[in-house]
Amino acid sequence: MKSDLPKVAHPAAGRTLVEWVLDSLTGLDPATVTVVVGHGAERVRERLPTGVATAAQAEQRGTGHATAIGLEAIEGLSADDVVVVLYGDTPLLTPALVSSLAGLGPEETGRIVVTTMDDPTGYGRVLRDDEGAVVGVVEEKDCTPEQRLIKEVNAGIYAIRAQPLEEALSLVSDDNHQGEFYLTDVVGILASRGDRLMAVSASSEEVAGINSQDQLAEVRTELQRRVNHRLMESGVWMLDPQRTYIDDTVVVEPGARIYPGVHLEGATTVGAGAQVGPDVFARDSTIGAGATVWYAVLRSAIVGEDCEVGPYASLRPGTVLAKGAKAGTFVETKNATLGEGAKAPHLSYLGDATIGARTNIGAGTITCNYDGFEKHHTEIGEDVFIGSDTMLVAPVKIGDGAVTGAGSVITRDVAEGSLAVERNEQLEIPGYAERRRGQRSDAED
Repeated sequence: MKSDLPKVAHPAAGRTLVEWVLDSLTGLDPATVTVVVGHGAERVRERLPTGVATAAQAEQRGTGHATAIGLEAIEGLSADDVVVVLYGDTPLLTPALVSSLAGLGPEETGRIVVTTMDDPTGYGRVLRDDEGAVVGVVEEKDCTPEQRLIKEVNAGIYAIRAQPLEEALSLVSDDNHQGEFYLTDVVGILASRGDRLMAVSASSEEVAGINSQDQLAEVRTELQRRVNHRLMESGVWMLDPQRTYIDDTVVVEPGARIYPGVHLEGATTVGAGAQVGPDVFARDSTIGAGATVWYAVLRSAIVGEDCEVGPYASLRPGTVLAKGAKAGTFVETKNATLGEGAKAPHLSYLGDATIGARTNIGAGTITCNYDGFEKHHTEIGEDVFIGSDTMLVAPVKIGDGAVTGAGSVITRDVAEGSLAVERNEQLEIPGYAERRRGQRSDAED
């Protein structure tokens, strides 16, 4: 991947690759789930769901070695227990495929997922006998010229009963091109002793592994298609699903309308009837029912029902908009609460502020919350009218129903129902424009 991030910890559509693989276990209800970790183990562990165990492979000696380490970490295995072995970089696996793989009959030793590729370069080839049973898998570097022509490949995904798997792993050798213990050798070992693995077919797309950034992008596109398809099936409207990017962790209620250029990430929720987009980025934020958010950025913000945000608004962490509030064009908020029906229509910065219901914030208003050392709070009451270009120097409190004159710098509290104006007396110099033109003319001469 040419990245400091472990491959299986790379994100796609809101989950890491390994989380998507674990998600494919839905419906199996496994007794134990163990992830074998190696490179970047801690960064992988921190993204694993609660209840998922890990086993450390300190020295990477191949897939067979990793499987043996995983088995050793599982306590209380019975001989007939079915062990499912998956790769952590195959995020397109579906629960249906994994359930089909794991559904062994009473007389079956195991199953293996196979797929057919027009260009199987880089993959282990599946060997079958004359009756079509799988009798072995050969890694490409160890293939004969004839075996390289085989287009059916091993997907690296198995379901094998515990005792045969343990016995076969104990017989795996590292006498191969890479000096590793291949899990694929288990297939041949089982076949040689009379146990056969049944083949489960899958599309090459579903079992595709990720080994580069461009492959990750291709998989991300498919995962996003699945997420969007699920949402639209539930009743979410999308103008252009191919230009809509919603994490699998996001909740969008039926009836919401999503326009192109929308990115919804993390724990974001969108209520019924909300209109989001065009061009909205929201992470870990709430957009209430009936709200309109367009051309805006939301980070850990709460937008209530029937609110309006944007265009070109930035709602930073700690922002809360009560029902019907508005943060309009080129408005930035941070740690600010706007009460029900309060409005900041345009060109304002509201930081560390509490704004009461039905208050109107005039254009160009700024809460001056930072004195160079500490942040301070501004409290604005209900039904207040803040005139355009007002500077509110915190800490300061504006009482209910008060008014501030345009262009004022408010440094002291304003009582309820009062008008606060802070301006120098306007000075007018008659004839100034004519004298100025004369000065310019003299300069040009």
